Amino acid sequence: MSLGPVMLDVVGTELTDDDIRRLKHPLVGGVILFKRNYENNAQLKALTASIHAVRQPPLLIAVDHEGGRVQRFREGFTKIPPMREFGKIWDKNPKKAKELATEAGWILAAELRAHGVDFSFTPVLDMDYGDSLVIGDRAFHLNPQAISDLAYALMQGLKKGGMPAVGKHFPGHGFVVADSHVSMPVDERDFDQIAQHDMQPFRMLIDDGIQAIMPAHVIYPKVDSKPAGFSPRWLQKILRERLGFNGVIFSDDLSMEAATAGGDVTTRALAALTAGCDMVLLCNQPAMADELLDNLSWTISAQSLSRLARMHGHKHPLSMDGLHESADFVRALHQVAQVGVVEGELFA
Repeated sequence: MSLGPVMLDVVGTELTDDDIRRLKHPLVGGVILFKRNYENNAQLKALTASIHAVRQPPLLIAVDHEGGRVQRFREGFTKIPPMREFGKIWDKNPKKAKELATEAGWILAAELRAHGVDFSFTPVLDMDYGDSLVIGDRAFHLNPQAISDLAYALMQGLKKGGMPAVGKHFPGHGFVVADSHVSMPVDERDFDQIAQHDMQPFRMLIDDGIQAIMPAHVIYPKVDSKPAGFSPRWLQKILRERLGFNGVIFSDDLSMEAATAGGDVTTRALAALTAGCDMVLLCNQPAMADELLDNLSWTISAQSLSRLARMHGHKHPLSMDGLHESADFVRALHQVAQVGVVEGELFA
């Protein structure tokens, strides 16, 4: 059975019968994990192994594990600093900042891969305008060159750890104040302003071969009346054709408040897929997931399947013990531990 176009979550720390029923559905292609799915390292490894054993080819396993406030697994994992900390270092010493971002990406990827996770939804490529309620210190910087330099360095570290990268939130979520988890953000700027500023890190990372991109649940009314993740203009005309992106497009979570403008969950999913997403995410809504799997009719294209196949984690991952026996890895841990202070947590 090939991978389907839907990524769902699972309820707890081990698979239930309902989880397994959903994961066997031909429309499903991936699983996103949350804090509630983690108890300890051994449990997480067992959970990902059981998810991968459900079917062939194995389902993709992803997590939001950016660092700072957005790091799902904490106890037993290295604390990754907020990306803004690397931006602060970049202001004084760009070379050092890039080296540290590469090491952080390697640690992040290697530790997740040691537990069977295929990829993290990172890096954030949004610009740090200072007003966003949801982006904040998740962003590297306000300078597009600093963002692309640091995100590229992080991506190289992810690759070293065996993990592809996912840039978000195209074409840029940093300018709007509203949080798309709880409201519908609207960015009133015209296309040229967005293209000259916010889209630059995406353009540069696409040129550098980033494997996947997630669009923003933001409306840019001077470009299209639909949020970017539901807009053929943004996804096909601009992202695919103008910027030449040929990797995976993942929707943001269809259960977020900003996605509800798209109608019921099946209508939303169909709109996102038709607009150009290869895979849609639906999180924290088991009843809605059943509704979607019962009602969505979608045949995934050979092109989408080929793109998704590249999202499987690569390299044979070392165990955590194996990583900690590597002098280079231990040195990277010490370097990254000196970067910034991790505070709070976002959307556990």
